[in-house]
Amino acid sequence: MNALNIEPELRAGVIGAGAFGRLHAQKYMSLPGVKLIGIADADPARAQTLANDFGVTGFLNWRAMLPHVDIVTIAAPARFHGEIGVGCLNQDKHVFIEKPLAANLREADALIRVAEARGRVLHTGHQERFVMRHLGLFDGGVTPLKIESHRAAPFSPRNTDVSVVLDLMIHDIDLVHHMNPAPIADLQAQERILHARSDEVSAQLTLEGGMQVDLFASRMADARKRFMRVTYPDGEIFIDFLTREMTNSTPRKIKALGSTGAADGLPCPSTDPLGHGVAQFLRSVRQGGEAVIRPREARRALETALMILDAAKAAASQKRKVHA
Repeated sequence: MNALNIEPELRAGVIGAGAFGRLHAQKYMSLPGVKLIGIADADPARAQTLANDFGVTGFLNWRAMLPHVDIVTIAAPARFHGEIGVGCLNQDKHVFIEKPLAANLREADALIRVAEARGRVLHTGHQERFVMRHLGLFDGGVTPLKIESHRAAPFSPRNTDVSVVLDLMIHDIDLVHHMNPAPIADLQAQERILHARSDEVSAQLTLEGGMQVDLFASRMADARKRFMRVTYPDGEIFIDFLTREMTNSTPRKIKALGSTGAADGLPCPSTDPLGHGVAQFLRSVRQGGEAVIRPREARRALETALMILDAAKAAASQKRKVHA
């Protein structure tokens, strides 16, 4: 902090000029105390187009941008998260990585190791956790008996470099582990493939202690669906995230989806989850603290996602043998 007690402005860069890169650029432009410097992408023309939209610099590659920034968002395809993230951390940049943390555990471990060694903030985009906390789903201290989550959408070419588990289901995996951190005692999964990767996956988990978890994610559905049902010993909470309808038969008070209210000076997580997540990242950088979404929590969500994929592929292989 300088002599006038004013925090210096953080210089931000975005790596990846796709849909999420645009969203992150918008957040950096709108939040106080941060200045968007530039956009980098493997396609220089796409980087320049998005940079022109925000009146910033388009960089030929992400390495060329690093000397000019303090923090970066990595919104590139997941298969590049490890390489780019380690490169940025090794240059002492604080890093916000869109989910998943990495494409595999080896790269996730490398990211965590370098971030810890360099004392840099490594934040992952599991911002739906902020929404659930704001609604009150993490309050009360009562462990659910069962969680059911359904996340489906028609096909889109976005994020098809990874399976639907790493693209969509990983959000719900993170929420499950946050509501109940118990280890997985049993796991079964099934998949359907529309293109080259797992485009529809259902998974059934049993956690130690007996909690049941049913997860479904699809990017080959006829229509969008997004809901979560949490069953407790004393009632049930059901949230439809598309219609914003909610039912609650438990004695706990749950805020309505889309409700505003105090968010500690940050954008409201219920109405602007990404803005809240980026603001939390900036706060961690300024305060020199740990990321609110801890890297090892993001790693655990990735580990479970990969276990689900392995189980789905094993089940598919067994089915092919039976019908051979």
